[in-house]
Amino acid sequence: MAEDMYPSANMHANLSERFLAVRQRSREIAEPLSGEDCCVQSMPDASPIKWHLAHTTWFFETFILEPHERNFKPFHPAFRVLFNSYYNGVGDKHPRPQRGLLTRPPLADVLAYRRHVDERMSMLLTDGGAREKIAALLEVGLHHEQQHQELMLTDVKHMLSMNPLDPAYLPATWKPGRPAPEMRWQRFEAGVVEIGHQGNGFCFDNELPRHRQFVEGFAIASRLVTNGEYRAFIESGGYAQPSLWLSEGWDWVRANDLCQPIYWRRDGDAWQEFTLQGLQPLDPHRPVTHISFFEADAYARWAGARLPTEAEWEHASQGCADFGGTALHPDACDTCSEDGQALSQLFGCGWQWTLSSYAPYPGYRAADGAIGEYNGKFMSNQYVLRGSSCATPQGHARPSYRNFFPATARWQFTGIRLAKSL
Repeated sequence: MAEDMYPSANMHANLSERFLAVRQRSREIAEPLSGEDCCVQSMPDASPIKWHLAHTTWFFETFILEPHERNFKPFHPAFRVLFNSYYNGVGDKHPRPQRGLLTRPPLADVLAYRRHVDERMSMLLTDGGAREKIAALLEVGLHHEQQHQELMLTDVKHMLSMNPLDPAYLPATWKPGRPAPEMRWQRFEAGVVEIGHQGNGFCFDNELPRHRQFVEGFAIASRLVTNGEYRAFIESGGYAQPSLWLSEGWDWVRANDLCQPIYWRRDGDAWQEFTLQGLQPLDPHRPVTHISFFEADAYARWAGARLPTEAEWEHASQGCADFGGTALHPDACDTCSEDGQALSQLFGCGWQWTLSSYAPYPGYRAADGAIGEYNGKFMSNQYVLRGSSCATPQGHARPSYRNFFPATARWQFTGIRLAKSL
């Protein structure tokens, strides 16, 4: 792996403690779930919790222990195929849509696998020479596991939403949000801006290299679109107006008979929303989430606006020091300034769709070997999202982070920030 692709590859203090803390957090996410919960795959895009726990362990065993541990021996030879996700350079992999069929190994064996690998990793990290060699890849592994921690929460939410009992992941602590402040617009003049990661902190290879880009004058909304605002779009017939939708989006809406966000449900004249805390009354002041790119784009057109480009979003976010926190549902906005010169909800609420297709930056190069398959090979038929969500782990958000999903993806905490051209 090219060291300059990951600027934080240098040694970090307390690396062992950080490793164990991240690993423990994954286990904590699974703790409220039953063994049955952990085995279910609710759709091909999601994965069972048991698989997430095993795959993140597989990453450390395959990419760190196997090449760096003396007398390496795998925990179980079959796990190399069962828990490989998409690394073709490593070898065969179990089909993604069939992960829910893996009733064996049982959850207890997967947890034993985690303990076994954690112990061997901890031993390896006591060797100063080995620690120096693996520091860069260990950073990738820790951030990889944090990505899966967010996926664990969103996959659990989708799985529980399929149950007619409307079960809660955790008990409700639901409180109505305060009314959202008026949406204001922050203006940015046309000019050359720099985007991409800078500094010595960690980044993924798709955030590099930092480069210049010209943007026309634009304005960006001070906060995210709320449930109440999106409800007005629905009630005005937004899902029935083909003029608001991209052609492929309209075909998708019609083919799937869509008329509302994935977790919204009508209750007479009122609305409810399925959350990780069960079915709750729809709070009009909280940001709308679990919105596809097609839905976000149609709403923006209905509102007389558009989605921002990723260069606009990153330029506008410069100087933001509030990266939010982990929660089970996004909070209502209460911090927009009166003069519109502050942007709220950039981080910690919902990932924000942009108009930008997921493509390499000028000068991008993937790392050598199988680890180079991490990001680059997915730069096709996806859109970039910026920010972070309420489910994003602490320390995993930054202005240059490039998330990406296909235009129909709705099970993630994805929201809408509007923009306008000047």
